[in-house]
Amino acid sequence: MMITMTFTLLFLALAAEDPCITCHLKLEDNRLSTPARGVAEDVHTASGFSCASCHGGDPQASIGRAPGGRVDHGRGFIGKPAPQAIPALCGKCHADAALMHRYDPNLPVDQLAQYRTSVHGQKLAAGAKDVAQCVSCHGVHGILSPKDPRSPVYATRIPETCGRCHANAEHMKAYDVPTDQLDLYRSSVHGKALFEKGDLGAPTCNSCHGNHGAAPPEVSSVSLVCGTCHTVQKELFAASAHKPIFDEAGQPECETCHGNHGVASATDELLGVEKGSICVECHDSARSPAYQTAKALRGDIERLKNALAGARTVMDVADRAGMDVSEAEMTLIDANQALVESRNLVHAASLEKLSESVEKGSKLAAKAEQAGRARLAELQYRRKGLALSLVFIFLVVIGLHLKIRQIEGHPTHSRSRNHGYP
Repeated sequence: MMITMTFTLLFLALAAEDPCITCHLKLEDNRLSTPARGVAEDVHTASGFSCASCHGGDPQASIGRAPGGRVDHGRGFIGKPAPQAIPALCGKCHADAALMHRYDPNLPVDQLAQYRTSVHGQKLAAGAKDVAQCVSCHGVHGILSPKDPRSPVYATRIPETCGRCHANAEHMKAYDVPTDQLDLYRSSVHGKALFEKGDLGAPTCNSCHGNHGAAPPEVSSVSLVCGTCHTVQKELFAASAHKPIFDEAGQPECETCHGNHGVASATDELLGVEKGSICVECHDSARSPAYQTAKALRGDIERLKNALAGARTVMDVADRAGMDVSEAEMTLIDANQALVESRNLVHAASLEKLSESVEKGSKLAAKAEQAGRARLAELQYRRKGLALSLVFIFLVVIGLHLKIRQIEGHPTHSRSRNHGYP
């Protein structure tokens, strides 16, 4: 509320002293009046920039009619810039380190240089008019901070912003580029983390392709892009037997097994030789060593999962019975961590390394299960002790009852009760 009021007051003050805004707000043509309304919350307006900062001209000059009836806005006026002129127009400020330092020392000043190296920048320079440039993503009038959730370049909105072009089959027809990336991304583990969980750290289009220097990663650099987040997996794969084979075949590393835009959550079913396995797409001969290795890798993972499940079952029974299993829980946490480690080691494609990790986890799971069974045995011991105690108490009560009956039936006791003392 406070921010909105501040922008409104600023806009009213700006409109009062800027003839461009004053005039355009009165125009009935929405194409001309909408930009004037849009600057109210523009980040440039907040920093004191006016219409003339981008469009040039002299706002204070008397506006007259030039020959031919055209409105004269003053010298140097730029109307609607051509697409090819926009990057340089924005770069006039954004590539000026001294100027940008006055407003925010942390703002990068290499966006224009990066853009010129991008696929978009190269095609724009080659004469294409329908490729993305600055205003295609950031907007024109009413540009918001990338940290503002309403901004088209806010983390959760970037996929749709890129998708305005890249999901438009008609628009992309001339470039022979697929248009299913946005749909694939929405269904991916990354897209679900961003859209469903609100994880702003989830990778989006610019995380892998770059933003101002946007370009598809080369085959040889796909793993480097994925490795910025998945460092452990990258290092394991780099030391694996697969690495030189992929390099020789020109295969992208991570993408070959996991895909790119539609990356699915990795599951154990991807490993091994069963239906749905990725391994058999290359290693389809049951007699090959690689096929047998894939089968053994999956077998080891399943063995550890079964050990963990068995330990979990025993400990849950003990816990529901009210026994303290906190120490065993800590052991089971370590065993589960071994499973995570084992799943990562799949990228090393080494049965020896995986088996070592699985063995460690299996021993920890067995230790946790043993602790759980010990608690259950203790519970049985307590129950037996309680049962014996109850039997003993019952026998004592019966004995006392019989004794009382015996005393009550004695002749002396009867006379004392019925006739008093003699």
